[in-house]
Amino acid sequence: MKTKTIKVGIMSLSQYKKRTIAIAKGEYTPKKDEPKIWFESIKSMAQILSTQNQELLKVIIDNNPHSLKELEELTGRAKSNLSRTLKTLERYGIVELHKQNNALVPKVKATQFQVEFGFEAA
Repeated sequence: MKTKTIKVGIMSLSQYKKRTIAIAKGEYTPKKDEPKIWFESIKSMAQILSTQNQELLKVIIDNNPHSLKELEELTGRAKSNLSRTLKTLERYGIVELHKQNNALVPKVKATQFQVEFGFEAA
């Protein structure tokens, strides 16, 4: 499998709002190499990239399931739990869900993560 690195950033909600408004007003243009995905804290990033979710991604990569039902059988996790987790991972660009033969099929899009953050001046 070809690995893809996703650059993620950590920024407080207030900073993120200021940045978004500046972009909308045309006062700031994001650089090409800036993160496209932002988390409010290291803790929120850790929840998305938890050990359990990393294990789920590995199962998807190793077994290439053709449906959520098959993934449910491989992991022992409830379909509703899997669906919720996969939709969250999809929002962050880590997983892609697409319909194939009337089934929702998960594909892992990112296997490497580069984190960028700093501290706001007091």
